Amino acid sequence: MNLNTTKKAGSLRRRAERDPRMQDPPPLPRTEADALRLVHELEVHQIELEMQNIQLLHARDEAEAILEKYTDLYDFAPVGYFTLTADESIRLVNLTGSVLVGVERSKLIGRSFGVLLSREDRSRFRTFLQQAFASEGRQFAEFELAGSGMFSRVVNIEAQRSFHGSECNAVMVDITERKRAEETSSRSAELFSALISLAPAGVYVVDSSFRLQQANPIAMRVFENVHPLIGRDFSEVIRKIWPRRIADQIVGNFRWTLESGESFLSPPFHERRRDTRLKEDYEWQIQRVTLSTGEYGVVCFFSNITERVRAEAAQRRVDVLASSNLKLKEEMIRRQVVQEDLRAVRIEQSRLLKQSRLQQKQMRELSHRILEAQEDERERISRELHDVIAQTLVGINVHLAALSEASASDPVGLQTQISHTHLLVENAVEIVHNFARELRPTMLDDLGLIPALQTFMREFIAETGIRVSLKASAKVEQLTGAVRATLYRIVQEALTNVSRHAKASRAEVRIECLDDTISMVIRDNGQGFNTRGKKHNRLGLVGMRERVEMIGGSFGVESAAGESTTVHLEIPMGKNVARLRGKRDSEK
Repeated sequence: MNLNTTKKAGSLRRRAERDPRMQDPPPLPRTEADALRLVHELEVHQIELEMQNIQLLHARDEAEAILEKYTDLYDFAPVGYFTLTADESIRLVNLTGSVLVGVERSKLIGRSFGVLLSREDRSRFRTFLQQAFASEGRQFAEFELAGSGMFSRVVNIEAQRSFHGSECNAVMVDITERKRAEETSSRSAELFSALISLAPAGVYVVDSSFRLQQANPIAMRVFENVHPLIGRDFSEVIRKIWPRRIADQIVGNFRWTLESGESFLSPPFHERRRDTRLKEDYEWQIQRVTLSTGEYGVVCFFSNITERVRAEAAQRRVDVLASSNLKLKEEMIRRQVVQEDLRAVRIEQSRLLKQSRLQQKQMRELSHRILEAQEDERERISRELHDVIAQTLVGINVHLAALSEASASDPVGLQTQISHTHLLVENAVEIVHNFARELRPTMLDDLGLIPALQTFMREFIAETGIRVSLKASAKVEQLTGAVRATLYRIVQEALTNVSRHAKASRAEVRIECLDDTISMVIRDNGQGFNTRGKKHNRLGLVGMRERVEMIGGSFGVESAAGESTTVHLEIPMGKNVARLRGKRDSEK
């Protein structure tokens, strides 16, 4: 029982003694019935007193148990409790508090709390305590305890003025281990930053919010075109460096590692960067780490292996060249072995080759003369048909028209006959014109190669339904008549073959003048043929080849079964063309 309880019991006793009912004795009973009633009341009162006594005993036991629990909770609480006065004297302290400061509780009562702190923190605590007494709220601060050990203890003190205001209750929590952990974490973060900065590869860190937190100098050079960089969303940074397809894959790998904790090793890849437009080779890996803030993050280690890949490719080429050189040396040795055996054969082979070339030259000159004679004959026949037969038929047509207009009393039959004759003559003129155009298109000489080809292609499209496109340089009109005639005949023969054999729906003709060379390509989308078969040597292809070689050009066909066919030729605008131009001019 404490002092306050004793004072309250004495006060109640004095009040009871001053009560008049307690000073004057009760009157004596007059009758036996009054005596019996008084005895009964006394017995009832005694029972009530006994019951109240039992209740008081229970209340006392409960109060003692509660006091014992309160004392245990107070003494063995995980934090230290101090009751302080305004002059820093300790009024009360629990066992945990005495253990924290390392002084027995009996020696702490009445002692100044400031001496328990380090010298550097005593003045600061004095100010802290004054603020606690001056304000209604709680005050928080960290202080270092006095001690001679290797490691000083750091505590967090929470103080608040008591209800009556004469005392201050302070709660002390030991945060030494937390401080050490924070210092360790800080040192680890500094060491991690130093390792990143000195790493021979590119390193950067992405936090749990997917923002780029740190990058070493090598990584900064890779991201030099991204501003700002640190603190920016990692997805935006990657999409500025790589194409969206590659960037989405990289971001997905980072998120997967961040969520699953599994490392990811990327195979080397070769891609073109968006910011520099350069193709570079990289290999990289990512791992999940715990950052200094306690949250997860992802660290990426990468290396730019572009130069290494190029060096390896160069080394492979060197190895291939070395292997080829070795094979070449072996082949040279083998040829030297058989060289003596071939020497006798070469003399005979040279003789036969000269004889073969002479015969081939004679045959080619003969075929050239035949083609030139055919072309001259066609030109002559076309001129004769146009100048003689066509003019005669036109005159007849004009004469018949005049007769039709001159007759005033013509019968109906005569008019019908004249009209019929007029129609026949027009058809004859058209046939003659077509015949002349087949032999030698006058448009080729009058208007040029391009209009002649366009006219022929329009008729070809109308007859076959195959779409044909023409792309020709205007410089082709500056060529000689022989060259233009050759190009026209090649197109005519090639498109005829397309309509007969290719089963194509589209063809294109392209004529270009490249420096001193005329290049013509004819391509279709048909079924093609085997160039090694008999079709490759048929008369149409042989005729086209002879026409081209006659003017000093080269001719070729590329085709295969089930694929398109391409006819290409090149004609040099050099000595042969100049010679032919002079020959044609002299003949004219």
